[in-house]
Amino acid sequence: MSAPRPGLAAALAALAPALLLAGCGSAAPAGPGAAGATPAAVGGTITVLAAASLTGAFTTIGHDFEASHPGSTVVLSFGSSATLAAQVAQGAPADVFAAASPATMATVREQVDAPVDIASNTLEIAVPAGNPGRVHGLADFADPHLRIAVCAPQVPCGAAAAQLFAAAGVEAEPDTLESDVKAVLQKVTSDEVDAALVYRTDVLAAGAQVEGIDVPQASAAVSRYPVAVVRASRNPVTAAAFVAQVRSADGQRVLRAAGFARP
Repeated sequence: MSAPRPGLAAALAALAPALLLAGCGSAAPAGPGAAGATPAAVGGTITVLAAASLTGAFTTIGHDFEASHPGSTVVLSFGSSATLAAQVAQGAPADVFAAASPATMATVREQVDAPVDIASNTLEIAVPAGNPGRVHGLADFADPHLRIAVCAPQVPCGAAAAQLFAAAGVEAEPDTLESDVKAVLQKVTSDEVDAALVYRTDVLAAGAQVEGIDVPQASAAVSRYPVAVVRASRNPVTAAAFVAQVRSADGQRVLRAAGFARP
């Protein structure tokens, strides 16, 4: 039986010698996200599975990582956290998994190393530009005359929406339940619904296509985003370096610019 592949701790340990060399020698400066590793310590391809709401931020971080580590390639796959977790559980090729909730990450605790929280997010009402449905707040989600979209309850944005409705005492009557937050947002941008609940970051990313309405009770359903190296990773050193990039000052600046708050 072959020895188990190194996990996040082992991968970070493998990066340590490069960190020491970078600190006391004349080696070239390390990339900003590899926890001090020189570019030569990191390379090859990694596959990162990430929650749909991380699309903009992780795309930027992935490009930054590749620029800092020539010879590395980051393949990004975005979607419902629940769907991605199922892929990890079934052994689909993956090196890093970032979910939109600790509960979803917990479903693959046997397949990943210890996760770390990298950001948090809150829900916001999104309406088409001009607000044709005259939506004013969360109470309008109980109006059967309005077209409403939310995430399905089994995905993190849907679970957060259920928490929010409960906190506000609103019995929502959604017309459609979508598989991830990007699908919900698309219903708004295509003017198929009058209102939807999406993450604050998605409202910012949509720009002038939608208008956001703050929800006073949003703090009752804060979503935390954990990330972890997949234990079956074929490139754990580079996977750990990518996680370090996300957690670095540069990675955190990208997340803050996208509207994410600190974890």
